[in-house]
Amino acid sequence: MRQIPGAWRRTAAGAGLVGSDGSIHPTIFAEMSALAARTGAINLGQGFPDEDGPAEVLEAARSAIANGVNQYPPGRGIPDLLSAVAEHQERFYGLRLDPAREVLVTAGATEALAAALLALIDGPDDEVVVFEPYYDSYAAVVALAGARLVTVPLRWPDFQPDLDELRAAVSDRTRVILVNDPHNPTGAVFGADVRDEVVRLAERHDAVIVTDEVYEHLVFDEPHVPIATLPGAGERTLTISSGGKTFSTTGWKIGWISGPAPLVDAVLAVKQFLTYVNGSPFQPAMAAGLRLGDEFFRGIAGTLRAKRDLLGAGLRAAGFDVSMPAGSYFTVVDAAPLGATDAATFCRALPERAGVVAIPLTAFATPERREEYATLVRFAACKRVEVLEDAASRLARLG
Repeated sequence: MRQIPGAWRRTAAGAGLVGSDGSIHPTIFAEMSALAARTGAINLGQGFPDEDGPAEVLEAARSAIANGVNQYPPGRGIPDLLSAVAEHQERFYGLRLDPAREVLVTAGATEALAAALLALIDGPDDEVVVFEPYYDSYAAVVALAGARLVTVPLRWPDFQPDLDELRAAVSDRTRVILVNDPHNPTGAVFGADVRDEVVRLAERHDAVIVTDEVYEHLVFDEPHVPIATLPGAGERTLTISSGGKTFSTTGWKIGWISGPAPLVDAVLAVKQFLTYVNGSPFQPAMAAGLRLGDEFFRGIAGTLRAKRDLLGAGLRAAGFDVSMPAGSYFTVVDAAPLGATDAATFCRALPERAGVVAIPLTAFATPERREEYATLVRFAACKRVEVLEDAASRLARLG
């Protein structure tokens, strides 16, 4: 069959899905989830929970469906969810937003990221700075938009960027500095010096800051600090989050983006021609979730911290070197002590060796830097305690 022209190929190439022979590979998440299903292995690869979210949120969705909230919502989102997002930002972070103009509901954080980057990137001379390794959709959308991805490496074991390398990456060509904090895939939470430098560089080079904060309530040791709260940041920052991770409803795909009205309007101009709208009955459910009491939000962080510790202990007992995450679902380990020289090969063999699935960190890196992450592997702790205990027992076979 003839080659199919179009932007899809550079999008796939940006995500690292084009083989040396030009063939297109599935994402590592699809490959590893299929491997888990085929072998019966415990899937600690893809980051989705195996428990339902809070009853109040689920019941709000059921009630909305039963009461006819099943047609198109308003383009920006239902007013109650817009208000709930604004209330949440003020309650937790002291950020005051106009819900009618400074908040937009999206089809998960992934659509918010895509719409924001497609809205703000204007051509091949534009650059987007990201921390590497990175969530794979970042590179895919930057490639789709025709811009250049510029990466700042995060290195084992603490995964904090070198500020000199950050300064070298940002220039007058930088259109967007994209910050994922808490960070996927490493579990890092960036220090105040990193946040301050991002704002300083964005001001100096007139860049927009786009933040992906979907793990904002899954920080273990200190409160989450959005970059938008820092002096000078608010007028140039778009903040993205979603309910999927916070309320264990990843399949609902309800996210939001907030920030100055002109920036949000720019995102809306693109977003309305992507999904237009989505998830009518799930939007009031997200509003109910965002208004849950403080004990709920403290509880989910505490629960995941305990799971992190349980998984970490099992990984150390199996012989891995373990990087202690400060937030998110994820724990990164070095498999070199177990003889690994290539993380992808190690992960493809792991289901047969130990009955567990994980993700190689090289899947989140540019080809130029994959060697730096050659033996690093990501495990997800967002599973039931008994599942994590079973996984730890299985991994002990490696020791």
